Amino acid sequence: MAGLIPQGFIDDLLARTDIVEVVGDRIKLKKAGKNFSALCPFHNEKSPSFSVSPDKQFYYCFGCGAGGNAIGFLMDHDRLEFPEAVEALARQAGVEVPREESVRGSRNAPSVRKDSPLYELLEVADGYYRQQLRHHAQRERAVDYLKGRGLSGQIAKRFGVGFAPPGWDNLMTHLVREKHEVKQLIDAGLVIDNEDNGRRYDRLRDRITFPIRDSRGRVVGFGGRVLGDDKPKYLNSPETPIFHKGRELYGLFEARQANRQLTDILVVEGYMDVIALAQQGITNAVATLGTATTEDHLKRLFRIVNQVVFCFDGDNAGRKAAWRALENALPVMTDGRQVRFMFLPDGEDPDSLVRSEGADAFRARLAQQALPLSDYLLRHLSEEVNSDSLEGKAHVASLALPLIEQIPGNMLKRLLRQELERRTGMDLDSLPPPPSPTPRADDEPPPDYDYPDRADESDAEHWPEQPRRSKARKRDMPHQVESPMIKATRTLLHHPYLAATVDQIERLTDEVSDEGQLLVALIRSLQQNPQQTTIQLLARWHGTALGDQLSELAEQEWLLNSSSANLEQQFFDTIAILMARQEERHIEQLLAKAAEVPLTTEEKQQLRTLLSSRNTPVADQ
Repeated sequence: MAGLIPQGFIDDLLARTDIVEVVGDRIKLKKAGKNFSALCPFHNEKSPSFSVSPDKQFYYCFGCGAGGNAIGFLMDHDRLEFPEAVEALARQAGVEVPREESVRGSRNAPSVRKDSPLYELLEVADGYYRQQLRHHAQRERAVDYLKGRGLSGQIAKRFGVGFAPPGWDNLMTHLVREKHEVKQLIDAGLVIDNEDNGRRYDRLRDRITFPIRDSRGRVVGFGGRVLGDDKPKYLNSPETPIFHKGRELYGLFEARQANRQLTDILVVEGYMDVIALAQQGITNAVATLGTATTEDHLKRLFRIVNQVVFCFDGDNAGRKAAWRALENALPVMTDGRQVRFMFLPDGEDPDSLVRSEGADAFRARLAQQALPLSDYLLRHLSEEVNSDSLEGKAHVASLALPLIEQIPGNMLKRLLRQELERRTGMDLDSLPPPPSPTPRADDEPPPDYDYPDRADESDAEHWPEQPRRSKARKRDMPHQVESPMIKATRTLLHHPYLAATVDQIERLTDEVSDEGQLLVALIRSLQQNPQQTTIQLLARWHGTALGDQLSELAEQEWLLNSSSANLEQQFFDTIAILMARQEERHIEQLLAKAAEVPLTTEEKQQLRTLLSSRNTPVADQ
């Protein structure tokens, strides 16, 4: 795998790139004041709502919420991954892309990303598992299982299949010997820290292992299939700082490696299905990782292909999962995109079916039996109620209309309404607008659905889920009061010079709120490197949870409608509030300690100073 592209090179590349030129080479731009406007290339519209700012080197669509820098535009428009987009810009600029090579397992090697050393750690774990499959004394049990599932050594190597041997701490002992800290192993999801009994042990034990790779081929987690009688049968890595199940798809990296040009992608339910299909020459399959298919999953897939086919078991649980996938697909169904659903015969899964009937017959089944989203939507609702009566037809219409209204593609929405009118005999245009559907969490599984790769994480250390939200849907939500921290972060992002005005940033190190931490991280970065521009800040954190938050705020420059002086005052007031809150927290800590043990002379002085400053108005501090 190629090494890391240096962050400094990315900053310089963006600085020498004109986003107007990049966008203008692909769509027709028209000068509109100091910016340029166009019809948005990411959704259908009749009047321009897409804007490109040469000053900020940023694009934003007020219709669908798409936005970003030149790299982000190439990723979305040309359907490129991040390294490919950087290379495309570099070619346009006539420069070579440098790489920082790292040695696997080397203690002094640069981490794959500055903001997380976990990538290198997971690569070392991946190498360990694969080595155990070749050399461990009990490897024959794993090899026999894989052969029994019809997998060759070649396909196992391609997907990096490995073996976690039995025993409580094999991996932990190996990695600690390689000078890795146990806390990092816990953060990476490789080791479980049981707080009840104080024990630490390997998460995967006596299991076949399947590395889960991100779009750049880096290992971000593992799946494991038990060899013995332990439960659960399948186990996935927990949420970590670099692994979010609502975003990643097992096998997507391998599918892109195997196919120069993908035309469609098949979504199945488990990683063994993905590998079994690849063994038979069907190399475009991916699988979710213990969650329902989310809107983020679909957005990612539609960057690569225009057609997604879901393959589910034909039982009740499979149909519930399919309906949930349809619900999450509706908000991303712009015109030109297709989603289809195929249900397998009872007792069959893709693995067993492709082995019994062969790849050609399986492909023919997909072509002939997979239902288009429109057919499945109306058929499912008609089966749910008796649509033969007038009351039943009215009920079908009442259920279908709120779903159809979620579709952003005008042509598809119109055709679905016409088909619904034909089936019900109703004039839908004469009806009042339907109520908005009740939102559901993207990663909430359908009731009673037991995912084959669902991890049992009762003893896992959970990380907060930070899914990417649908910007288009967010604009339709009722107005909510925005916190001062978010306003201050947006102001700082567009006016980086303000970071230099903040004194004693170290006093905010212990800020606990997510919004406060985001603001403090931005200030700290700008104080360390004051020359950074808005676009360089976004590039520096691209692909991280922090980067997602910053990108969303950067797209909202239009909210900065106050005068510069007022914006600055709001920013200073927010910093003062944060400082005061930290002082208050410090006071509470010292008072709590004083109730237990006597304070030191230094602590008493600190408390007196803090209590005296309490009476000073926040705005004057």
